[in-house]
Amino acid sequence: MTRTDMHGQKDDSGPGGYAAARLRLLNEKARSGPPRRSALAALTDEWLAGLFAAGAPGARGVSLVAVGGYGRAELSPRSDLDLLLLHDGSDPGTVSKLADRLWYPVWDLGIALDHSVRTPAEARKTAGEDLKVQLGLLDARHIAGDLGLTTALRTTVLADWRNQAPKRLPALRELCEERAARQGELQYLLEPDLKEAHGGLRDATALRAVAASWLADAPREGLAEARGRLLDVRDALHLATGRATDRLALQEQDQVAAELGLLDADALLRQVYEAARVIAYAGDVTWREVGRVLRSRSVRPRLRAMLGGGKPAPERSPLAEGVVEQDGEVVLARAARPDRDPVLPLRAAAAAAQAGLPLNLHAVRRMAAGARALPSPWPAEARQQLITLLGSGRPTVDVWEALEAEGLISLLLPDWDRVRCRPQRNAVHLWTVDRHLIETAVRASAFTRRVSRPDLLLVAALLHDIGKGWPGDHSVAGEVIARDVAARIGFDAGDVTVVATLVRHHLLLVETATRRDLDDPATVRSVAEAVGSPGTLELLHALTEADALATGPAAWSSWRASLVADLVKRVAAVLAGQAPRDPEEAAPTAQHERLALEAAATGAPVLSLRAQTEPPAEPSDDPEPLGVELLIAVPDQAGVLPAVAGVLAMHRLTVRTAELRSLDLPDGVDGSVLLLDWRVAAEYGSLPQAARLRADLVRALDGSLDISGRLAERDAAYPRRRGVVAPPPRVTVAPAASRHATVIEVRAQDAPGLLFRIGRALEDAGVNVRSAHAGTLGANAVDAFYVTSGEGLPLPDEEAVSVARKLEETLRA
Repeated sequence: MTRTDMHGQKDDSGPGGYAAARLRLLNEKARSGPPRRSALAALTDEWLAGLFAAGAPGARGVSLVAVGGYGRAELSPRSDLDLLLLHDGSDPGTVSKLADRLWYPVWDLGIALDHSVRTPAEARKTAGEDLKVQLGLLDARHIAGDLGLTTALRTTVLADWRNQAPKRLPALRELCEERAARQGELQYLLEPDLKEAHGGLRDATALRAVAASWLADAPREGLAEARGRLLDVRDALHLATGRATDRLALQEQDQVAAELGLLDADALLRQVYEAARVIAYAGDVTWREVGRVLRSRSVRPRLRAMLGGGKPAPERSPLAEGVVEQDGEVVLARAARPDRDPVLPLRAAAAAAQAGLPLNLHAVRRMAAGARALPSPWPAEARQQLITLLGSGRPTVDVWEALEAEGLISLLLPDWDRVRCRPQRNAVHLWTVDRHLIETAVRASAFTRRVSRPDLLLVAALLHDIGKGWPGDHSVAGEVIARDVAARIGFDAGDVTVVATLVRHHLLLVETATRRDLDDPATVRSVAEAVGSPGTLELLHALTEADALATGPAAWSSWRASLVADLVKRVAAVLAGQAPRDPEEAAPTAQHERLALEAAATGAPVLSLRAQTEPPAEPSDDPEPLGVELLIAVPDQAGVLPAVAGVLAMHRLTVRTAELRSLDLPDGVDGSVLLLDWRVAAEYGSLPQAARLRADLVRALDGSLDISGRLAERDAAYPRRRGVVAPPPRVTVAPAASRHATVIEVRAQDAPGLLFRIGRALEDAGVNVRSAHAGTLGANAVDAFYVTSGEGLPLPDEEAVSVARKLEETLRA
């Protein structure tokens, strides 16, 4: 028997003729990618159809079917052939002889073959027992013989799959998760398995199966292109190695890159990582949707029975302005306007990460479609929401990836594109550069109680390797980028310098501690000069540990930790001569004095609630405050701090910054007045009236308002979601921080009523709060309380430690 090959030449249908035509096709440089895969499948179809016709001329009730990758016409140069010889059972002898005529020529060419001979009933039974068989049959494609037999099987298999999907899809998901745990994540591996790793070709096939079930569908944007890119790389890998392999080994990456016309192995890996990230994200979204649909199907009949029919409306719980939770995901509120609210993506992301919930795909796409670039510098709220997102721990990773998948990270931080999917050719590193940066922020979030400026720590963690996208020393390049980004985010000049210093010297401590003589005074002095201040040293110490932990298990050990801690201790001693500015030295303004005199004259609280709608008359280096200004002057008495904090918590006002101090009244004016200068913001909706706040404050001070009871009732009625597992609170006594008082520092997760609990605990401890300086940095409360004894003196050391310990126990409860 003769045929015409793809080049118009006559050839026989035997193995030799097919092999020659196949070789010519694979050597055609002009034809690669999808056209070559389709042509190879067509050539193979023609050859097998010829073998079938020669082995069973005029046979009925039997057909040859391609399944799996061959069924999808996706033949790579060394792919195996997945074939099913389907028959109606009427002539087993003829079918057996035909199978020999088909399989042996394939084996003679050294082509791997996965074959089976079954009736339609046997095929259905095997598919019902073996999920992998069923997945292969979903891509069944007719090659030769009885077309009706193949078509009937396809129809039946698809119907079975759709009917059994509620039971089979969870099993498929379990298979995918087991494979991911075994093979790792394709988007981070230096020697990835293109097929088996998470985000690889197996996952892409699983998504096709989900779509075929009609139960849910994967995000389609970019998915076909990502899958095609991985197939292209596998084709090049097969040609470069001459083997049927899916593992992209280091020693073969340059050759594969050249085969694809890419610059080098790094360019190859970036393309692989980009494709894997698209597939992995599509899988995460799809499996989440499958879970939602299956839960809905299991619950809805019971709800209908209880409610008497009808579809219940989904519950929506507010998380932040314009952001709600619905059905286990974070979605946009109905009134949200992404085109008019440029901070909305960060606010939604921060709320999702704090709640430990995924961002809904359609919500992210809606925000991306209407997103506008933030002004430079960013509004204070945007900066705070970014810090909250970065400080949310492990949930930050998934939320960040959701924003990145739709281009929102590149819009917020254009410099991110340089490090996106950039490989790190270092056996110590587990992640790509971009994922390492996020992982460092995750690790740093656990250290926010150790530092006085967790916001600077988290931003430096995000940016410390940003220079790896540029030539030269990445620390030097990164310093320039970090300075620009920090200023754009909205930090003041001093904070920008600190962030830039942290990025420039993020390797200084570990390299000095492990490579230099710490007993040499010049070594310690050089580090002190580079760091510049105790506060920066504190931040650099935390960043060093977070960076090492995010790199991999080989980058950090108890030995390295002890060396770095020793160096930090020595450097701190050199820097100890720099006395910090006393927070109590700030002079009161004319408005402060006016309110204080009015409070002294009336013997009652005086309150002023004012939004700052115009920029200040004079430029200032101070960070931009958040919320509205709340000024309260109160005649000096016990319980002022917990009373004010409790009233604000009752009215769902979030305290952003808080200052409390005693004012000296002019000569001739009796009494003493406490002044509270706070910044507050409404959790939801609008601010309460100032008169109502004052009335509740008067009741709180005279004891007629049970704040504790009211807050407890509200918490019982609306329990807060436990999303992120925050690091435990930390309460310390600052050594020699003030000559006039003992300074107790509190680092804790910000939450409604936190300041009320702290104030009440300090009152219960019998100490006087001389002044308080509270701030919220992202999700972190950073507070300092200047307390004295009843005689107005600093507390004895033992008593101070006892007060701090009891306060910490109260906050942990």
